[in-house]
Amino acid sequence: MNGVEHRGFQPQMTLKYCQGRARLAQTVFGWGRENIELGLGEKRTGIICVGLQSTFSTAKLCQQKQPVVALSLRQIAESDSQQDPTFKTSLVYTRLTATSALEKLKEQGFSQEQLPCASTMVQVLN
Repeated sequence: MNGVEHRGFQPQMTLKYCQGRARLAQTVFGWGRENIELGLGEKRTGIICVGLQSTFSTAKLCQQKQPVVALSLRQIAESDSQQDPTFKTSLVYTRLTATSALEKLKEQGFSQEQLPCASTMVQVLN
C-alpha cells in the first residue's frame, strides 16, 4: 500500500477496533500516531493530503543510471527463472540472490563502480 492507501486503511481499523482513538491504535497496532491522526482527518473531511517527496527527490533509480547493467541483470534473472510449479499463475520465480547476481555481472565485465551495492540489488531483484 502506498501512503494514501495506508492512511485510508489505518483510520478504518482505528474507528472499528479502537473507538477512533489514535493513541490506542498506536499502542495496539504499532502505527505512528501522526499518520493515524492525518488519516482520520482525511476521512472526516474527504480531503486527501498529497506529499511532495517524489517532486523534490533528485535521486535516480540504479536502472536509470546504468541501463546497460539493468538490461544484463534482466537477462541473467530471466535465464535463472522458472514457471510456477502449479501452473495456476503466469508468474515466474527466481532463486537468484543479490551476491550471485553481482558476481555474474562482474563476470560480464562490469566494474564495481557501475554496479549497485548488495542492498540495492536486493530491492531491484524483488
